[in-house]
Amino acid sequence: MESQPAQRWEFSNRASKIDPLAKEHPEIKFTFAEVKGKYQDLQHAIVDTRVASRDRLVIWLMSYNGELSKYLSSLGLHLIQPHYANRWFSTIPKETHDTGECLGKIRLEAATGEDHSPLVVIPKPDGLAARSLKFVQWLANENPQGKWERFLNEKQTDLRWDKVILSGISHGSTTSARFAKHQKVARVVAFSGPRDQLESWQSLPSATPSNRYFAFTHILDKGWTADHYCRSWQMLGLAKFGPLVNVEKAKFPFENSRRLITDFDVDGNANKAHGIVVRDGRWKEVWKYLYTHPVDQVGKPSPPDPDCTMKIRPS
Repeated sequence: MESQPAQRWEFSNRASKIDPLAKEHPEIKFTFAEVKGKYQDLQHAIVDTRVASRDRLVIWLMSYNGELSKYLSSLGLHLIQPHYANRWFSTIPKETHDTGECLGKIRLEAATGEDHSPLVVIPKPDGLAARSLKFVQWLANENPQGKWERFLNEKQTDLRWDKVILSGISHGSTTSARFAKHQKVARVVAFSGPRDQLESWQSLPSATPSNRYFAFTHILDKGWTADHYCRSWQMLGLAKFGPLVNVEKAKFPFENSRRLITDFDVDGNANKAHGIVVRDGRWKEVWKYLYTHPVDQVGKPSPPDPDCTMKIRPS
C-alpha cells in the first residue's frame, strides 16, 4: 500500500454492516431504519494525522457533531460516534421512569449489553461497548494511517478503556456519566447534563475517579434552572475540585474547576441554551480545557451549592 500524506480522515459506516451480530430492537426505538434519507445505525469517526496524537479516543454519545468533532481531531484526539440505544426514554411508562430506580439501570444495560434492567433486553453485540469495539476494529483495518489499534488491547478483543473519553450532550452526557460509574475511563465530558434528577446512581461508588468528570452547561438550559444538573454535579462530587465557574468571566484554565457554566446571550431561549454549548466556535478554549486539561490539576474544594435543590419531586 502506498503511503498517503497526513490529513484529516473521516469515515462513516453502518453498525449492521460492520457486525452481522448487530440486531434491531424496535420496541425501544433502536433500529437500522432509514429516516429522512439517513440510516439510523450510521456511525462516524474522525482523526487528523497531521497533528500529534494525544492517545485518547473520544466516544461521542448522541448525534454526530461535525463542528465539535473536527475541532477535537485538530487537538490530536481520535473520535467515534457509535450507534447505541438512546431513544428508549419515551417507551418507558412515566409511572415507571419516575420511581428513581429505573433510568440508570437502563442506561447501564444500553452501555454494556449486560442485564441490568428488567424493562429492556439489549444483548452484548448491541451495547455501546461492543458497538464501539467493533467500530474501532474496523477502523484499525480500514485506516492504518490513523493507528486506531492503539485503542485495542494486545489481543484486540477489547477497548483500552484507560484511553477512552466518554462524552455527550443531554441524554448522551447522562449515559456517559452512568457508564463511567461502572467502567473506569480516562475522562468524562458532560454537556447539558447529567440529568436523571430523580435517580440516586450519581452518588454510587465510581470506577472512574471523580476528578475525571468535567461538565459544562448554559444557565438558561431547563435542566439547569430546574436544578437537575447542579444536583448531579453535587452527587458526583465535583464541588471537591473547584467552584462553579462562569467561562464568560474567567480565563483558561477556569480555576481548574470541573463545573463550568455560561450566561452567553441566547435571547432568553432555553432550547437554544441547551444545545449551544456544543456549537459555535466561540467555545473552543472551553472545549480544549474540558477534553485535554490534566485530570490531576484540580481547583480548591467548594462547599455545596445552597441554592441547588437536592430532593426533586416528579413533575
